[in-house]
Amino acid sequence: MSDSQSKDSVPSVPDAVPAAAPATAAEAKPAAAPEPVAAEPAKAEPHAEAKPAAASAPPKAADPVNDYSAPWPQTWKLIAARFRALSDKAGRRMMQRTLKIGISARIFHPEEGAKGLRGRTLQYLEESIAQWVMSRNVLVFMIPTVNTNGLVHPSSIRLRDYAKHLDGLVLQGGADVSPQSYAQAATRPEWGGDRVRDMYELELLHEFIEAGKPVLGICRGCQLINVAFGGTLYQDIATDVPTSIKHVNDEYDRLHHAIQFPHGSSLATLFNSQGSEQNEWVVNSIHHQAVRDLGRDLTVEAISGSDNIVEAIRYRKAAFVMGLQWHPEFHRAGGPQLLDCTPILDGFLRAARETRF
Repeated sequence: MSDSQSKDSVPSVPDAVPAAAPATAAEAKPAAAPEPVAAEPAKAEPHAEAKPAAASAPPKAADPVNDYSAPWPQTWKLIAARFRALSDKAGRRMMQRTLKIGISARIFHPEEGAKGLRGRTLQYLEESIAQWVMSRNVLVFMIPTVNTNGLVHPSSIRLRDYAKHLDGLVLQGGADVSPQSYAQAATRPEWGGDRVRDMYELELLHEFIEAGKPVLGICRGCQLINVAFGGTLYQDIATDVPTSIKHVNDEYDRLHHAIQFPHGSSLATLFNSQGSEQNEWVVNSIHHQAVRDLGRDLTVEAISGSDNIVEAIRYRKAAFVMGLQWHPEFHRAGGPQLLDCTPILDGFLRAARETRF
């Protein structure tokens, strides 16, 4: 109670005294007895006692009925531990899941006037490349071309969907890359290549790189990677590089030559314990075209031992995008003198496992 309130309340008591008896000078003192009203400090006493009670927080914190926050730290720790356990379990399952590797399709175009299968567009997979990839216990899927504007069987499936759901891509060999794909004209009609397949595989390559998935190009696939990044090709090695050795003839996969890995290349590091004293390895040779001008952000991983024709390339800005000019899937059948390319396949599949998330 404030001082002004005390002064206003004191006169109200003497006003009631004359109603009972005449006031004398001696009796005036008892009339002023309502002085206890001014004893407001007595009302403040309980508040003064409450201060120590409020300061003693431990009894309040120990109250199991009113304290709702105490269990939460332990609860959150249990939830976090459970989440980590589930996450680790899911991670182990993901790492143990069988890899799914896509292989681009070869395309057989209809022959004019032919009937049956020769009159149809066929997409197919060469057996050896599929068996080589599956030798490491992975699943292989041939990726067909897609046509979202098809009149007969329209579909909303895109090549991007394959890049999303598969763990890696292998570009298999086959027809020449069309000179149109690197802004040149064919110097001979038979070197016109397959522009339709180029467009399909260039999009496929782009989608897998965008998805962060590894890519391994074989023969034509190596040349296509170079073209994808702005590089060009020798349309015919024998014509464009007269001093070169033979890179293709009637022996097909039985034609071999030596290659070298440039110092500092990833293949040199990979095979440094397998090489001969001359730093040469033997591979098959089944190609009349090859990398000419190197595309941007690409580096040379292998060259032909005697004529410096590019035999392997790698894209520097991705975890694993590599092209091999030879056919590693034919090497086991070609004999022990040929380079064992299993470490390259293992590196590709390891990258697939690491990037599957």
